Amino acid sequence: MMFKRSVVIFLAIIIGISMLGALFITPKVNKSKHNDKIAVIYVDGMIVGGRGQVNLFTEGGGTDALIRQLHAARDDASVKAIVLRINSPGGTVPASQEVGEELKKVRAAGKPVITSMADMAASGGYWLAACTDKIYANPSTITGSLGVYMPYSNWEELYKKIGVRQEKIKSGPHKDILSPDRPLTEEERAIIQVMVDDMYNQFVEVIAEGRHLDPATVRELADGRIYTGRQAKEFGLVDELGNMYDAIDGAAALVGIQGKPEIIEYGKLNALEALFGAQDSYYNKEQQLLKQLKEMLSSAGPAAAPQSY
Repeated sequence: MMFKRSVVIFLAIIIGISMLGALFITPKVNKSKHNDKIAVIYVDGMIVGGRGQVNLFTEGGGTDALIRQLHAARDDASVKAIVLRINSPGGTVPASQEVGEELKKVRAAGKPVITSMADMAASGGYWLAACTDKIYANPSTITGSLGVYMPYSNWEELYKKIGVRQEKIKSGPHKDILSPDRPLTEEERAIIQVMVDDMYNQFVEVIAEGRHLDPATVRELADGRIYTGRQAKEFGLVDELGNMYDAIDGAAALVGIQGKPEIIEYGKLNALEALFGAQDSYYNKEQQLLKQLKEMLSSAGPAAAPQSY
């Protein structure tokens, strides 16, 4: 009982500290009315469609929040250029494509977009970079991995060993394609290969267009291998070697901002949002916090443990 009570008190203290921290940490967007800002938008973790997932332990680049941030920066007259800070091993083709098209729209609206690669900007991360005006990378940044694959596991032998037999009633012969309880047929393998080739060709087109490279040259580079930032620059996949602040200075020079530019950040989480997994607004988490705190203090049983989000 004493242990449970101690756990409840400890959790209540953590939540209280998070609530206080939220009061003192500036939200994501600086509402200053000064002109000539550079917006910094972060792409962290896997690039996936929808809201993604952000909490204390994991962070995913959900496209919904990312696109909203791009729209906000596009519509802010004081923002003269955008720096896209990418730290991602890649993601799904549709999600990368979705954000890439939005980046093109932002540029078409008259706002340059500059990429700053962090530790890694590979595969889908590079897809986004190829849709921007200029790419900066650290000399040791991991980039490349230009290509597409579709994972598949066959657990048929394992199922046999543990006595599991799967049966399906399906509407067509390929409805359970990629099912792990049976091997692919040759016809199905050909179907999947055509899909992968189609997505790969789209990736090649994006790189060729964005980097002004011949598609044949892109195909030679896009065999799935990874490159350092310095290697990528030699092959024309990166424009400049430098960190995020070099990219910010480059963006400022590109749009004619004199002196040190004012930076406005999108997508940076405060303590409250990081704790409970909100993406780009509070979603009334303060009220949920108070409710959870009340429930924890009124209960001494295992139900007092906070639920995961």
